[in-house]
Amino acid sequence: MAEIKIAAETRTEFGKGAARRIRRADNVPAVLYGHGSDPVHVTLPGHQLMLALKNSNALLTIDLGTEVHLAIPKQVQRDPIRGFIEHADLLIVKKGEKVTVDVRIHVVGEAISGNLVILENSTIAVEAEATHIPESFEVTVEGLDAGDQIHARDVVLPSGSTLAVDEDLLIVNVTAAPTAEQIEAELAEAEAEAGIEHEATDAEVAEAAEAAEADADGDAAPEGEAAESSESE
Repeated sequence: MAEIKIAAETRTEFGKGAARRIRRADNVPAVLYGHGSDPVHVTLPGHQLMLALKNSNALLTIDLGTEVHLAIPKQVQRDPIRGFIEHADLLIVKKGEKVTVDVRIHVVGEAISGNLVILENSTIAVEAEATHIPESFEVTVEGLDAGDQIHARDVVLPSGSTLAVDEDLLIVNVTAAPTAEQIEAELAEAEAEAGIEHEATDAEVAEAAEAAEADADGDAAPEGEAAESSESE
């Protein structure tokens, strides 16, 4: 993974007011910490940081002019509506050091027709060198059938990376696609549990009327049978 260099400034003002002023200038308040050193509060260019963090495990070179820190994102706070970065916690790392990170899983290929591919876990935790963190892992479902599964142990890891989760962790599960009848039955059951009632359609009303008429005809005795019954009495 290539290092992304970002010029930063040391931050001396703190509090909500200072943070708002930083954001109005299209910058982001951030803090660098790790390796037992005191936290370093910095201001980062917002647009550049946003582009860098499109990869959640980006390796950043934070240049403060008098000193340079190598860091990876630890926690990023974003505006829930507009999505821009409000604050970033960056973990200082050293070359050759190993860190534990969550890496995204990409599913490729096509399972056998009539099946559903369910991604049970979209990331997987691995231990890797800070300067060689994988951007993503690829797993293929090509030709898989219902009942087939992909576990953490099946993910091909690059040299220098090891699993940091149980090797039996389920990543992908292939199941048979439900039929239209099954989907309709599940929907009806869910609506019944939620107390949802629907007005009968014209077709359902007509069908019910025909059924009621048929029942009435069956209950009424023919005139001939009624007469025979009267004579016998």
